[in-house]
Amino acid sequence: MKITVVGLGVIGGSFVKALKGKGYEVYGVDINQESLYEAKKEGCIIEGYTDPHDIIPETDLTIISLYPSLVLDFIRNNTFKPGSIVSDAVGIKSYFLKQALEIIPEDVEYISVHPMAGREKKGYAYASAEVFQDANFIVVQHSLNKPQSIAFMEGFAHDLGFHSVKIMSPSDHDEIIGFTSQLPHAIAVALMNSDTQKYDTGKYIGDSFRDLTRIANINEDLWSELFLNNKAFLLGSINRFEEQLDLIKNAIKDNDEDALKALFIESSKRRTHL
Repeated sequence: MKITVVGLGVIGGSFVKALKGKGYEVYGVDINQESLYEAKKEGCIIEGYTDPHDIIPETDLTIISLYPSLVLDFIRNNTFKPGSIVSDAVGIKSYFLKQALEIIPEDVEYISVHPMAGREKKGYAYASAEVFQDANFIVVQHSLNKPQSIAFMEGFAHDLGFHSVKIMSPSDHDEIIGFTSQLPHAIAVALMNSDTQKYDTGKYIGDSFRDLTRIANINEDLWSELFLNNKAFLLGSINRFEEQLDLIKNAIKDNDEDALKALFIESSKRRTHL
């Protein structure tokens, strides 16, 4: 099978690194020639292209690892191999999937996926096959997908090292991702920006602060697009979080030790179950 990964950033780069040695013919497309050079030098791709028209028409599986706003343009501007599968790896689905299905040729199948793995840094230099190991993977299914194609993508994810593979609708995907991915990023940003900087904060942190703020080092272009195009679900998650934070805040204001303990016990139970 001939696979082409479009966009060798941290996710696309991790795809080609994870595919190394798996028996696929892997190619890369990127505007950054240095990324293509490094990927080829490492043996992760057979060849790299700055012009997708040189490889996409003969590709069996195209994985588009671009910003959401660029995925549709890429589909419009390229000709795909009849009978091939086209996929994307972006973090939100509903707002563009309908448009993608309207412009993708009838003889090409579109399967959107979401590898629940990544790093706060940008670029191929920070890509890693290890980031996929035992991570979660979501296959976003729609009415035009063939059962055998969904089954293939599920097996493909396991082949890359993913442990849990879930199949769900675009709307369900965006709802849960608004909570498990976007809300934590919003919290991390707010926590970092709430620092008064009165002290040399870095000299007083432990693992809890370090872990909570790791993702505050954020790609502003990508995450602005993700937040704004999943507005309804993300705002719902933020509202529920604020309600829970208010319960803690009010318990502290009221010196209500029992209420605090009840909240701590509930969170501990949920974390253990998770």
